[in-house]
Amino acid sequence: MTTQRDLDMVHLRLILVSGKTQDFTFSPNDSATDIAKHVFDNWPAGWEEERVSSPSILRLIFQGRFLHGNVTLGALKLPPGRTTVMHLVARETLPEPNSHGQRNREKTTESNCCLLL
Repeated sequence: MTTQRDLDMVHLRLILVSGKTQDFTFSPNDSATDIAKHVFDNWPAGWEEERVSSPSILRLIFQGRFLHGNVTLGALKLPPGRTTVMHLVARETLPEPNSHGQRNREKTTESNCCLLL
């Protein structure tokens, strides 16, 4: 039987660069840092080749943007009870918030194209 708590949970399908996916369920109060730690602590068996050394280098990408550590799923207004897809990548540092737009204004002759494999 589905409870109200189940309906309030956020379902994430995380995709690695390799294309492997895994579904997880989180509270809307969970932050990007909480999610990275949970995934690291519960690393899926099928992802062994992609295992990282620390949860601190796991980064979430949603709608083309890196999520900074304190951003909660609730703040993203994700639909509860439905599955949302995010990319999970290993990266030491994140770009500063809004730095992409500033860089575009300063360098108008450079292309800022990104390809996810």
